[in-house]
Amino acid sequence: MPKKNAPLQMNHGRRRVIIERVSPEIDGGRFPIKRVPGEPVEVEADIFADGHDVISALLLYRSATELTWTELEMAPLPNDRWRATFRPREQGAWAYTVEAWLDHFKSWQRDLGKKTAAGQDVTVELQVGSALLTATAQRATGSDAETLRGWAAALAVSAPETLRRRIDLALSQELTELATSYPDRSTSTFYGHELRVTVDPLRARYGAWYELFPRSFASEPGAHGTFRDCEAQLPRIAEMGFDVLYLPPIHPIGTAFRKGRNNNPTAQPGEPGSPWGIGSHEGGHKAVHPELGTLETFRHLVEKARQFGLEVAMDIAFQCSPDHPYVHEHPEWFIKRPDGSIQYAENPPKKYQDIYPLNFETEQWQELWEELKSVFDFWIAQGVLIFRVDNPHTKSLRFWEWLIAEIKIEHPEAIFLSEAFTRPKLMYYLAKAGFTQSYNYFPWRNSKEELTEYLTEVTRTEVREFFRPNLWPNTPDILPQSLQAGGRPAFMSRFILAATLGASYGIYGPAYELCENTPRVRGSEEYIDSEKYEIKKWDLNASGNITGLIAKTNQIRRENPALHSNDRLVFHPVDNPQIIAYSKHSEDFDNIILTVVNLDPHHAQSGWVELAADRLQIPTSGNYQVHDLLTGARYLWSGMRNYVELNPSFFPAHVFRIRRKIRSERDFDYYM
Repeated sequence: MPKKNAPLQMNHGRRRVIIERVSPEIDGGRFPIKRVPGEPVEVEADIFADGHDVISALLLYRSATELTWTELEMAPLPNDRWRATFRPREQGAWAYTVEAWLDHFKSWQRDLGKKTAAGQDVTVELQVGSALLTATAQRATGSDAETLRGWAAALAVSAPETLRRRIDLALSQELTELATSYPDRSTSTFYGHELRVTVDPLRARYGAWYELFPRSFASEPGAHGTFRDCEAQLPRIAEMGFDVLYLPPIHPIGTAFRKGRNNNPTAQPGEPGSPWGIGSHEGGHKAVHPELGTLETFRHLVEKARQFGLEVAMDIAFQCSPDHPYVHEHPEWFIKRPDGSIQYAENPPKKYQDIYPLNFETEQWQELWEELKSVFDFWIAQGVLIFRVDNPHTKSLRFWEWLIAEIKIEHPEAIFLSEAFTRPKLMYYLAKAGFTQSYNYFPWRNSKEELTEYLTEVTRTEVREFFRPNLWPNTPDILPQSLQAGGRPAFMSRFILAATLGASYGIYGPAYELCENTPRVRGSEEYIDSEKYEIKKWDLNASGNITGLIAKTNQIRRENPALHSNDRLVFHPVDNPQIIAYSKHSEDFDNIILTVVNLDPHHAQSGWVELAADRLQIPTSGNYQVHDLLTGARYLWSGMRNYVELNPSFFPAHVFRIRRKIRSERDFDYYM
């Protein structure tokens, strides 16, 4: 018995259905899952009750702008598990929950059928049914109510000669459909949480990013590049098939403790400094570097990029050079040392004297938060809706949760890429807190075992509900050992891995195109003569470039919907540890892509690929065609086990499109 005066909801004690283990649900409903418009949300729950009554269950969902729920019947699965799927239609915030009740009408109808089949007397059962239909009629309206009252009266007749007709009526499809349209939900159990979905634009799930430093693309040697010079690169970047042009910080660069070439602590006269040393007397996070141009020419670049099908992504790095206006106007936002100086950034033994970190424990934290949000608001007003955020894991997590939620209210189309190469739990929390996509451990996952384990974790477990990986094989900060040692073949294979394993990927452009792989010192992941500290002059037509491969792969990505998502990534066994094979397919299996990559950049490798027929819906016997979209070659495969051989000096990978049915040998050569 409940305690005396215990507060109970209406009908609480009559609610017999239990709802548990709803999925997807992130941390008890604290955080939303992520989707794009039209992407399915498959909801499951454990739903059960005492006794043997029939249960009815509904999935309820709505957008933040809707007052009423849309209802979907949930289907029972084995072991008291239930499932239903909905597809949010548009960007923004959505919610979903589960409702279930003991359905006395369905229970009665089920038992009536069993007793009739057993030859038992069902006179009383028909009277019970009459009462149920009378109650149902009270919940109905119009002609439906009249029909239900008529059926209730018919079942109540006790004449033996009408028994068969009454049983047939009680079990009829017409009666079932109408009566179940007005269920008795007065004792419904509702799940204890309204779970949330953040519905982002399609670009949040699928896209190819290209990073460049505008200052390195001046038309004249030795000059500082401008936004206008950057515009001249747009046709080339668009022709390669990229969707996002990402620019490092475009703000004024401080002079105090400015870094020099190759990260030298002291810059020489004329050296441009690191773009991440933000702020000078010319302005801070809401200003542009004068040598790049003006706000007007930046807005022109953003608009011009859209004409080429490109979105401009900005780098937001919340840190300040000693010359930043914030340092002088708001010294309370920084940490002061005992000697009166401001604490510069450190990651011992590394020192970053050109950067002051913001103090998120300041007593003026609310003013700091509002000012930093205004930075995003400012650039959104200039036409930017995609932001790569530098080192968010070194700033307050609660700040990000608040900021992204606030911006998403007015701009649900905004995208935030987290540059957090950090511990897994911290990386995942940032994604839960609102970051749309994230950098990740892909640059350091090289073996078949490492790639399979990691990509399975982020695409096939609960992690996929909130974490969207954006795979980058290199960045201006990261020249992985695999690229240093593997040369051009490694650049080719790692690019194909990134572009086909991930629906979203990016490259630090010119360096990757030209296979730049010389570190500053042996064992380091820093580039020699890094573009972070000097203006480069790139020869984009230099021999050995892989621009053609990049363009071809991006074309393949655009033409094959299977590569637009990570949800259906499947790894397939190969009897050679140096070869990895995996597939993706569209929801309707009309588009199936199988990628096979030689992970050894130095030697040809061969092996037998074993396809999982049940995962691809391909025939276990007979022939089917695989078309290598990279080279145009076509092969006729048979069964589940087929031979491959890959020479890294030619092409280190196959990207096959599988055609599941071959009518005859004659149409083999004509399939595209």
